[in-house]
Amino acid sequence: MNTTKTKVCSGCESSFSCGDFSAEEKCWCNDFPPIFNLSEGGDCLCPVCFKEACEDKIDAYVETLTPDRAIGNKAATLPKTAQLIEGIDYYIENEKYVFKAWFHLKRGSCCENGCRHCPY
Repeated sequence: MNTTKTKVCSGCESSFSCGDFSAEEKCWCNDFPPIFNLSEGGDCLCPVCFKEACEDKIDAYVETLTPDRAIGNKAATLPKTAQLIEGIDYYIENEKYVFKAWFHLKRGSCCENGCRHCPY
């Protein structure tokens, strides 16, 4: 049973498909880190606005961390997502992946490779 709905983004007012909550498939937003509560405001956001909101919230969280506070951070305890997301987990520079602090925080520890965005 397909329960996909067409919704209007509460951020940009564009139309988008939201949710297929059958047992086999999940909504596209389930590929993103589960960092929002439904009560945090408004209705669903389109994929572009949702990604931007995730990036903003993650960047704000990362700015509050010191190396001591990064150990045991909440990112490492979140359910793992199936894929890496450009702009959240990494960006591409000179055709190479550069992992962001969120990627490292999800791993839960320093890999000792001197990564540019290591929060530890």
